[in-house]
Amino acid sequence: MTATPSRTFPARARGRTAGRVRAALRRRPVPAAAVLCLLSFAGFWAAQRAAEVSMIDLMVYRAEGWTVRTGGDLYAMRATHAELPATYPPFAALLFVPLTWVGTGTMRTVATAGNLALLVALVHLSRRRLDRAGPPGEHRGPARPAAVLLVSALAVWCEPVWTTLRYGQVNLLLAVLVLWDLTRRPGHRWAGAGIGLAAGIKLTPGLFALFLALVGIVHAVRAVRAARGPGGAAGAGPRLWNPWLRAAATAAACFTATVLVAALALPADSRRFWTEAVFAAGRVGFAEDTANQSLRGVLARALHTGDPGAWWAVAAAVVAACGLAVAVGAAAAGPALPHGHAWAVVTAAVTALLVSPVSWSHHWVWGVPLVLLLGREAARRRSRAWWAGAGAAGLVFCSFGIWLVPHGEGRLELHQGAGETALSALYPAVGAAFLLLATAVLRRAVARTGTGISL
Repeated sequence: MTATPSRTFPARARGRTAGRVRAALRRRPVPAAAVLCLLSFAGFWAAQRAAEVSMIDLMVYRAEGWTVRTGGDLYAMRATHAELPATYPPFAALLFVPLTWVGTGTMRTVATAGNLALLVALVHLSRRRLDRAGPPGEHRGPARPAAVLLVSALAVWCEPVWTTLRYGQVNLLLAVLVLWDLTRRPGHRWAGAGIGLAAGIKLTPGLFALFLALVGIVHAVRAVRAARGPGGAAGAGPRLWNPWLRAAATAAACFTATVLVAALALPADSRRFWTEAVFAAGRVGFAEDTANQSLRGVLARALHTGDPGAWWAVAAAVVAACGLAVAVGAAAAGPALPHGHAWAVVTAAVTALLVSPVSWSHHWVWGVPLVLLLGREAARRRSRAWWAGAGAAGLVFCSFGIWLVPHGEGRLELHQGAGETALSALYPAVGAAFLLLATAVLRRAVARTGTGISL
C-alpha cells in the first residue's frame, strides 16, 4: 500500500531538513552548531516564560542582599510567599547585594542569560577535562566548539538544568568554579581558589578540597617510598609538597578568606550561622521532599519518617569513605586509567551529592559531565553496552520522572509505596550505579596494568 500524500510530504520535508542540517554541520560546524544552540536556548526561554516560572530562589537571594544592605537579621529573614529562610553562609549574602541594584525584571533576564552561558561553560570544561585526559593519538571527535554547543543545546532541557533556571539557582556557577579549578594546568598558582570560593558560597563543594588533600597525601607517600627505594637518589630527600597539596591549601585559604570577610562585614550574622544555622538541616526543607535527591531523602521516604537519623548517618559515612577512596584512586592511577582524572572529579561530585543532607534535584547539574564521561568512554571502547548506559543516564536526567510520584503540600512523600519510593530515587540510583561502575573500572585498570594506588 502506498503512503498517502499527507504522510509522505511531511516525511520528505523532515528528511530534507535533517539532511540540510547535517550538511551545514559538516561544512561549517561551529556557525551551524551556534545557530542550533541559540534556537534551543530561545525555545527554552520561551517555554520558561510560558510556564511563568517563579525564580523563587533568586528572589530569596535578592532578599538576602537587601537584608544586608538594610542591616537586618539575615537568618531571621523570611522571603517570598513560601516564607523561605537564608541557608547559605553569610559571604553568599554579600555577593547577592548587587541583585538589589536593578529591578526584578532585569535581574531575572540577566540571571537567565548568565545561567545559559554557565551551562555552555560547564559543557566546555567537562569536555576539556576529557580531552586532556585521553591517551596520545586518541580520536577527539568533531570540532570541540561545535560539540560543546550541540551538547549545550540538548542539556538545557534536562531536569536539573531546567529547574536550576526555573528557580534562578547558583548550581551551574558552583560547578563551573570547581571544574575551572580542576581543568587548569598542573601546578597553576591559583588552582584551588575556585573550590574555596564555591565552598564559601555553599558548603558542599568543600568536599573537593578534601579530595585534593587526599590525592596530595597519596603522592607525598609515593615520593617518600620512591626516595627510600633502591632507585632513589642518594642524599636527595623526598618532595612532599606537590601541586595537589598546594591546590588544597589554596582552597582552604580562599574559603577561610570568605569566612573572614563575612565576619568583618556581618559579625552577628556570621556568629549565628556558624554556631546555629549551619547545624539546622531543617531550615532547608523537609528531608522527605521528592526534590531531595540525596541518601537522606531516599531513606526518609523509604522509612516514612522526616528524620532517618542514624540510618542516614551510617549510610552517608560509608558512601563518603568509599566514594572518596575511589575518587582518590582514580586521580592517582595515572596512565593505568584513561580519563582517570575525569572519573575522579565526577566520582567526587556524585559522592558529595549523595552524602549531603539535602541535594535538591537541581543540584544534579553534575549529571551533564557524568553523561559526557560515559559517552566518551563508550566512544573509546566502541561498546554498545557503554552507549546504552550513557543513554540511560541521560534519559533519567531528561525524563522528569521523579515528579511522577505524589508530592507537594501535606507531606505526601511520607506515604509513598515501594514503586513510588523507587521512582523518587532515580538520581541517587544513577549516582550509586556510577560509583559502582567507577569502582569496577578502577579495579580492572589497576589489575590489568599491575600498578598500585594504595598507601
